Amino acid sequence: MKRIGFKMILKSGFQNEYKRRHQNLWPELEALLKTSGISDYVIYLDEQTNILYASQKVNDDYDPSRLADHPVMRRWWKYMADIMETNADISPVVIPLVEMFYLE
Repeated sequence: MKRIGFKMILKSGFQNEYKRRHQNLWPELEALLKTSGISDYVIYLDEQTNILYASQKVNDDYDPSRLADHPVMRRWWKYMADIMETNADISPVVIPLVEMFYLE
């Protein structure tokens, strides 16, 4: 298992809506994330910049392209596109982060 981190960009004024949508995460999306090998997934918001910082553990054989092609994931991206910075294919803009320190 490995840890990955990344950041995304929330549009200004949508902090509460972002949180509400994630508090009501679709059961089929939660199941998809877990069966895809994702666990310990957490997202933090920097309120000064609207940058979302995410961290998750993924199985060693995790392949994000399989997730990106799944209809449930694509539907979630479409649902979130109005409140986040997105790419042309409606996927969120995701900027990988380099792990610099970890304490277990």
